[in-house]
Amino acid sequence: MGLAYYTSLIVDFVRQHPNWTAAIVCVLAFGESLAFVSLILPFWGILVFGIGPLLAAADAFSFWSVVAAAAFGAALGDWLSYWIGYHYHARVQGMWPLKNHPHLMQQGRAFFRRWGGWAIVLGRFSGPLRASVPIVAGSVEMPWLTFQLANWGSAVVWAAALLSPGTFAGKWLHEHGGQWLLEHGGQRLLDLIG
Repeated sequence: MGLAYYTSLIVDFVRQHPNWTAAIVCVLAFGESLAFVSLILPFWGILVFGIGPLLAAADAFSFWSVVAAAAFGAALGDWLSYWIGYHYHARVQGMWPLKNHPHLMQQGRAFFRRWGGWAIVLGRFSGPLRASVPIVAGSVEMPWLTFQLANWGSAVVWAAALLSPGTFAGKWLHEHGGQWLLEHGGQRLLDLIG
């Protein structure tokens, strides 16, 4: 059973139990932002192509509640990554799975030196950097408040940017007779990604 199977299970569960959408999205965003997990499991695809289109049928309150849950999960994932970097400094490089991907830490360090606090904001929107920038920020002891301001602010923007395309495309398809594509198109895209 591959990633596509589990993706289908998650999307089907959310479709059948919409009250759990915010909690599921929070966990997925946490995993996507957590340094070790995000290297292995591309949860962003589930959020963009699976959950986003399901939100098309929701009202604005539901959409923004799910965006808030995604932002909360993403910020917590980066916060934990920062904490790991802060407390384990140089040992982070030798920890699984980063010891298998040493270039990610090097890229993160270079990116952080160049952009400073903005690295947190910019790194959130780049998959490989998203996995390493918060840990590097912690390992070089970036001031906690600076990190948290960039972390929480960028998490809100990231969550809205990630969920909006699927949601608004889904609304458009729903209003213009694309029901089959709305119901099956996201899953087909996820199958291609997985």
